[in-house]
Parts: sequence; structure tokens; C-alpha cells
Amino acid sequence: MEIRILLLDDEPNILAALKRILMDEPYEILDASSGEQGLEIPHEKPCKVVISDERMPGMGGAEFLTRVKDLYPESVRILLTGYASIDAAMKAVNDGEIYRFFMKPWDDMDLRMAIRSAIEKFDLQKENERLLEVVRKQAGELSSIESRYPGITQLEKDSDGSIFVPEISDEEMSELLKECDISMDDDDS
Repeated sequence: MEIRILLLDDEPNILAALKRILMDEPYEILDASSGEQGLEIPHEKPCKVVISDERMPGMGGAEFLTRVKDLYPESVRILLTGYASIDAAMKAVNDGEIYRFFMKPWDDMDLRMAIRSAIEKFDLQKENERLLEVVRKQAGELSSIESRYPGITQLEKDSDGSIFVPEISDEEMSELLKECDISMDDDDS
């Protein structure tokens, strides 16, 4: 997946400032000036990170990011606010599961680092999902093998620590290896 970042702010100069600090980064930057417009973009072009201003006409940033969480839960969300309302910020963080929030004016380097960290978080979540699927598939395969060959998953070790499978005939081993697409050389039998 490309690294896409969605920026949402109703002030063109804020969008321009955000784009300027990210112009040297390898990101595709998408922008919107309203919450309604911003909710449509990830549907067409999934975004790893969504950054929204808090104070906007119509749908505020906290509400927007909460809806992003519901519609596109994999996107990592960041809130920008020019107002020091801790209660509003905490509500936004809790309701929208916001990864980070920044007060305006933000520090460019801190925001860049937070975006990089958010991208890493997104990528790690995707890798964890992939690995979990592999584990589920392998567990299903192992369960299937165990049902055909009861006790095969009960591994024992010899005095050298090598694992061996007791009480399995050569014929059963050959069939098992055949199912696993592993061939036995004549020397191994």
C-alpha cells in the first residue's frame, strides 16, 4: 500500500503549511476542506494517516476522526487544535482513538516524527494481522493432521534434544511427508 496521508482543514493556509513540511517525504498527500469531503477520500484511496484540525464549520475534527475510526479503523488518526481545552482533547483522544494531538502552532519536526511513527504503527498492525492469519492457517492444518494422526503433535525429545515422533510407521511418515510436499530420499528411510 502506498503511503497516503489525508489532511483535513478548512483553512487553505494551514493545508499549505502542512503540505510544505511534508513535501520532502515520500508520501502521497491528499487534502479536504470539510469533514464530509474528508470521509469520502479514504473510501477511494486508503490512507495510513489522517490528520484533522479540531475547529471547523459543520463537522468538527473530533467528530470527523471518530467517524474515520468507525469507517476506516486501520487509519492512524492525529488531531490538530488551536485551543487548549484539555477536556475536548481528551474526549477526542478517547472517542476517536486518536494516536496523537498537537497544539497549533505545532513544531514541524515533532509533527514529522509523529507521522513517521504513525506510519510505522499502521505497518506493524498490518504485519501483525498478516502473521495472525498465518498462525490461524497453520493451527488449522496442524489440527487436521492431528485428527488424522492422533498424538503426532505430542513431541518428545531424545537425550540430545532432538525431536522425534514415536510410534509412527514408515508408511504413515511417507504419507504425511507426501501431504506436506516433502520427498524422502532412499538414504533417509
